[in-house]
Amino acid sequence: MDATDERLEVQRTIDADPATIFRLLCDPQGHVAIDSSGMLMSAEGEPVSGVGGTFVVHMDRESLNDYPLGKYDVLVTITKFDPNREVAWNVGGENGRLIGHVYGYLLEPVDGATLVTSYYDWSGASQNWKDAAIFPVISASALRATLGILARTVELAVD
Repeated sequence: MDATDERLEVQRTIDADPATIFRLLCDPQGHVAIDSSGMLMSAEGEPVSGVGGTFVVHMDRESLNDYPLGKYDVLVTITKFDPNREVAWNVGGENGRLIGHVYGYLLEPVDGATLVTSYYDWSGASQNWKDAAIFPVISASALRATLGILARTVELAVD
């Protein structure tokens, strides 16, 4: 794991090609399927195909038992889109206001598999959000667990 004061990264080699993994990461339902936090309940929207693509995720923060936000929706907006290589997104409230944290995946082919780097970066959050001490929302262990679910999901799909 690589960690700075405002960024977490974890890696895992997954026995699937980058295109298979990228396809799942572009699908709103794929995000729900691999989430280890329990916050993502369902999603609406079509698979994204480029920067600016969006979809809605229905969330339930109670699974983290940290802030009593209950159920709410977020708008995911794609900020990086390099097919079969990288996808990243901002998360905003229903009002469109961005909090300033970014989630993403880097994919690197390695010997018939893919080295997947999952990252979570809140360096772009405004100071008032940083002062609220809500970051990181997701821990490095949760990022790693999501990579485990991702591996299981895509490896079963190719078997």
